[in-house]
Amino acid sequence: MSKPYVREYKDDKVLVEDVKDLKDRGVRAEDVYILAHDEERTERVAENADANTIGLREQGLTDFTSNIFKKKGDELRNKMMEIGFSQQEAEMYEEKMDHGSLFVFVTDTEKAAHWSPHQ
Repeated sequence: MSKPYVREYKDDKVLVEDVKDLKDRGVRAEDVYILAHDEERTERVAENADANTIGLREQGLTDFTSNIFKKKGDELRNKMMEIGFSQQEAEMYEEKMDHGSLFVFVTDTEKAAHWSPHQ
């Protein structure tokens, strides 16, 4: 599995605009994932951007179920590792989430490689 393209955001609205731009460039919605420390924010932004969250399909039933009983930080790191990041990378991104960042992960790295976000 190759590592997803990743972009950090502080502004939900800019993230939504950028995801719409990605989709206009041919990236499928199912290849775009939103993740933030606050689950409600993750769901709201993903819905506004018509993107995914990392869930059962990406994790498998065993990991998905075990995440229910983990601390939030452990759950977030596990989700990121399931889509291709190392533990060290997941820890770095999760720490940024602790400080209010949210992330877009794009698994179609070929199409995302030529994308220039608005930031």
